[in-house]
Amino acid sequence: MPKKILPRIILVSPLLNSLSLRVRWTTGEETDIDVSGPIHMFKLYEPLRHSAELFARVRVGEHGTDIIWTDEIDMSADTLRRLADEQRGVTMAPEAFRLWREKKAYTLDSAARALGLSRRTVAYYEQGDKPIPRVVALATKALQ
Repeated sequence: MPKKILPRIILVSPLLNSLSLRVRWTTGEETDIDVSGPIHMFKLYEPLRHSAELFARVRVGEHGTDIIWTDEIDMSADTLRRLADEQRGVTMAPEAFRLWREKKAYTLDSAARALGLSRRTVAYYEQGDKPIPRVVALATKALQ
């Protein structure tokens, strides 16, 4: 399987009155990402919880592989991409879904039966026409 290369960050800016960021990727895509989950969850980000001024100082790391607030506070591009995908409803790539089905030797019909979905929905997921919900991604893991 070919190595997956994640896009790098070329620009980041805070969104007003929230713990959200606008990120521009090397792909040209721009996404708004709510980073409040990790900021409220991890002690590392505690200073950002209490200072909107510090949060606003966000900048892109040297190689575009992370964003930085201080020398001690950063967040990786991988984490930001995962958050963006989850917030858009994408939890499993269509290619990964197709590979799961092929590895199990499922037809579209048998995959649909195993997941409790229609054949058409399975085809939409595999072709990338619809985002794969988290519950379906988790079900594929359980069926491995």
